Amino acid sequence: MFGALIQPYGNSTVKLSCRSDIRRSPLPSKLSTAAQTTPARSSSWASLQADIEAHLKQAIPMKEPLVVFEPMHHLAFTAPRTTAPALCVVACELVGGQQDRALPAASALLLMQAVAYTHEHLPLTDRPRPKPRGHHVYDPNIELLSGDGMLPFAFELLATSNVPTREDSDRILRVMVEISRAVGSEGLVEGQYLKFMRTQLDAEGNIKAEAEKSEGRMHACGAACGAVLGGGGEEEIEKLRNYGLYVGIIQGLLQGVEKVNEGLKKELEGIRNLALEELEFFEGRDIEAISTFIDV
Repeated sequence: MFGALIQPYGNSTVKLSCRSDIRRSPLPSKLSTAAQTTPARSSSWASLQADIEAHLKQAIPMKEPLVVFEPMHHLAFTAPRTTAPALCVVACELVGGQQDRALPAASALLLMQAVAYTHEHLPLTDRPRPKPRGHHVYDPNIELLSGDGMLPFAFELLATSNVPTREDSDRILRVMVEISRAVGSEGLVEGQYLKFMRTQLDAEGNIKAEAEKSEGRMHACGAACGAVLGGGGEEEIEKLRNYGLYVGIIQGLLQGVEKVNEGLKKELEGIRNLALEELEFFEGRDIEAISTFIDV
């Protein structure tokens, strides 16, 4: 159980609690319908992912020098996917923005996660490591340097997406700060460290903390960035940030265990209820797309 862990995040305080007496949101009746349409949901996510990758492929063309762009292209598009980039786009649309406003940020998030995966799975022989999901094509030094190169490139994508006529430079700068924090020493990097301590050094681990720091922070960042770029107000941004955090924790917990037992099921349901409470703020809007991110 999460107990009553209180975590300050953004401009709000997020309470992770799995109280058995938690009030169910009136939204589940609508969400249950969405949950029954898994093929449609999967199709929607696949379509969003395709749009994000198409945008990124235009930004990372296969050009000279191939020694630089070929490995960058390969590593960016072979890393496992999460739903944080897609959540960024959906959050943008929920607050009234257009998809194209969120695609650079979503692409940057995809790159950041590719960098993290690349660095975590470098083909080194001097230490144990998780089995990679795929075949290594390049030497360790090339993969390391390519990953390092993708990091500033992600911020370049954001910087060059500024359109002076829209006067959105302040929002883009804010998104760059959001992403920096999410992937830094108190976010994704810390999550990787906790995972390494647990899996490689047989240290006592906390999968819940890993889930919050890695998938939780990245999804919170994705949702907040989408709301910022879509022109959302501060309350909308914070509600979506909290919602994204819960989405990421759910996904991180599911990824961190081999089998879902009854205790974890109750825990996931409690977190899902908290996520639903955040969506109550948007009642009356079309929340079907964003609500499917907590289907478990």
